Amino acid sequence: MSLYFEDVEVGARFTTASHVITEADIADFCRLTRDRHPLHTDEAYARQAGFDGIIAHGLYGLALMEGLKTELQLYEDSSIASLGWNHVRFVHPMVVGDEVHVEMEFTAKRESRTRPAGVITETVWLLFPDRSPGISAEHVSLIRKRN
Repeated sequence: MSLYFEDVEVGARFTTASHVITEADIADFCRLTRDRHPLHTDEAYARQAGFDGIIAHGLYGLALMEGLKTELQLYEDSSIASLGWNHVRFVHPMVVGDEVHVEMEFTAKRESRTRPAGVITETVWLLFPDRSPGISAEHVSLIRKRN
């Protein structure tokens, strides 16, 4: 399924598959970003700081949100660009073994001022199985219109 601008209905919601956070996920993100802070690499340090173990980077969670949304294939043929993330809040830490999924809702849409395309806004949540949020954010994208 590929949604074009005309297909987007404000208020429509989508839910992704789940993902379990692994130690390898956190280590890979540390390596890729060069952010090896002990909260992400040293379990004793993280526990002393009040966490249940090493925590995943908030930015890993944000990137995971985009990846899980991409697996829905909503914009396979219609995506032009991400225009940015607004109001990002890291609400609750994620530790190894946490299961998360994404829920998103279209909250706004408007025609592009510069090209035959549309700007869409999604409210996006990274949620734990009890539906409590790990991350909340707003994502704005540019997508194609149908011919």
